[in-house]
Amino acid sequence: MHEAEQEIQALIRGGESLAVEFKSDVKSLPDRDLVAAVVALANTEGGDLFLGVEDDGTPTGLHANHRNLAGLPALIANKTIPSLAVRVESLELDGQPIARIQVPKSRQLVSTSDGLLQRRRLRMDGTPEAVPFYPHEFVQRQSSLGVTDPSALPVENLAVEDLDPIQRIRIRNAIKKYGGDQSLMPLADDELDGALGLTVSVGGMRRPTVAGLLLLGSEMQLRQHLPSHEVAFQVLRGTDVLVNEFYRKPLLETFEEVEVLFRARVEEEEIQVGLFRVPIPNFDRRAFREAFVNALVHRDYSALGAVHVKLDDDGLSISNPGGFVEGVNLDNLLVADPRSRNPLLADIIKRIGLAERTGRGIDRIFEGMLRYGRTAPDYSSHRLRAHERSGRGRRIPADDRRA
Repeated sequence: MHEAEQEIQALIRGGESLAVEFKSDVKSLPDRDLVAAVVALANTEGGDLFLGVEDDGTPTGLHANHRNLAGLPALIANKTIPSLAVRVESLELDGQPIARIQVPKSRQLVSTSDGLLQRRRLRMDGTPEAVPFYPHEFVQRQSSLGVTDPSALPVENLAVEDLDPIQRIRIRNAIKKYGGDQSLMPLADDELDGALGLTVSVGGMRRPTVAGLLLLGSEMQLRQHLPSHEVAFQVLRGTDVLVNEFYRKPLLETFEEVEVLFRARVEEEEIQVGLFRVPIPNFDRRAFREAFVNALVHRDYSALGAVHVKLDDDGLSISNPGGFVEGVNLDNLLVADPRSRNPLLADIIKRIGLAERTGRGIDRIFEGMLRYGRTAPDYSSHRLRAHERSGRGRRIPADDRRA
């Protein structure tokens, strides 16, 4: 058996998934249904559509209307907007002719020529289904692909005068404290806003961007215009809740308050190394700062859910809503080029000095933990939770996204 045939059989034996779809052609699958299935794959992760295969993986063959596959790529291109280029391969499985349609992942939203826009998702039982792609999900999809920057969008219903001037002072103090871009210090407030991208001109008026709202907005404004922004700091001992604080304050103020709570829980033990006594903290402060800042900056602000910082009997965990951005996965986490879901916000935080300007945020987290003899982080792709063990054998998860 050829290697290609083994690959096909393995795909079909694996059943349907987000990237694999089976379509029966016994009764001649209508073109509209075929194109809709292709669109759903393209708007998710791409993948393979097997025409002539039942849902249980049984090959039943192609209808006479689809035996000539030469015109199928043109049909799909003509019935998708923008036109989608697919690769069609004629195969034979268990004596039945089938077609493999290889669908690329699209960097644009694709619809049928009838205006149908769908994506794929998994049901509770793990089987895939095609569902409508709603308008409020567009920004989330485009930001994960790096096509748009949601943090650079203007907030139409707010004026610059509505922003909190105290937060500008906080930005200037952070630049001094963390060694940020010193060229920003002599700028007037309006010049600082423009230089950092905190405000933009819309119809002749200065409006805050989403990044500007996150840094300069009041708690009330953030609740009203960006309800997804929330940070939780929790300390648990067994089933007892010692601390359970939730914040909807501007980013710098939130960072400072959470860092104070965290530092109060950092303990050090000393070990003797030759003539020297070396302090070993239970948590590395710099690694925590990188992980927490990145969780704030690179989260998906179009999705509801808080950034969670939790200390319990198992250690520390930091998690945020959103998965890896396009081009970053578990295999290339340490070597992938730096990229962000919110490029403007990431640039502002780097210029302030809170995050690594060289794109080595994850490297710093690895370095900070390995320095004290702990195991390397074990990242997951859904909520980006990394697991590490402290010097005392405690399990320490920490979240981060490629910075």
